[in-house]
Amino acid sequence: MIVLFLGACNATYFAITGVEAKDLSNWMIKNHGEQLEKIRIPLQSLQDHPKRKASGEVKPLEEAFDWKRYPSHKVTATGYTAGAESTGKSPGHPQYGITYSGVKVKRDLYSTVAADPSVFPIGTILFIPNYGYGVVADTGSKIKGSRLDLYFDTVKEVYNNWGKKTLDVYIVKKGNGTVTEKELVKLNETKSLQVFRNQYKTVKE
Repeated sequence: MIVLFLGACNATYFAITGVEAKDLSNWMIKNHGEQLEKIRIPLQSLQDHPKRKASGEVKPLEEAFDWKRYPSHKVTATGYTAGAESTGKSPGHPQYGITYSGVKVKRDLYSTVAADPSVFPIGTILFIPNYGYGVVADTGSKIKGSRLDLYFDTVKEVYNNWGKKTLDVYIVKKGNGTVTEKELVKLNETKSLQVFRNQYKTVKE
């Protein structure tokens, strides 16, 4: 019964989006759905279908899903880099580019962001309009209360692409206090969301 249900979901998903989802379905079949939480991906990638423009082009991630289904939280968000201007560390420092959680900073489909862990625990996945998914992996002495610091690769990107904004962010999944490099890599390789990756990814291959 589970296999038939997942097969129907997979066929519908592919027909609507054109995105291959069998790898995710196979994983769920193998595990009989008992370890869904371990995959650590936003539930809308299973429940919703990316909306396309009339031309067939995939809409921006901001428009592709119904984000109002998720709890929102108003924050003031700024940008930071791994460099001395933000962290006091320079290349060559043993902790250069390493977040509070221990993972490396990353600007990708799922980027590392800093938050007050009493508001957004480490490992929390947020959707931040015009930035993309943010995984809370870092903290900061000035990041208290409803504030976020969003990672960018360069100072130029911070100023040109963000600056300082007050906006609503959406809580896709609340963290449990930890996040690992393996989990972050897995999130960024989520097959069903690869159509959106180039909208946000700035790291060089």
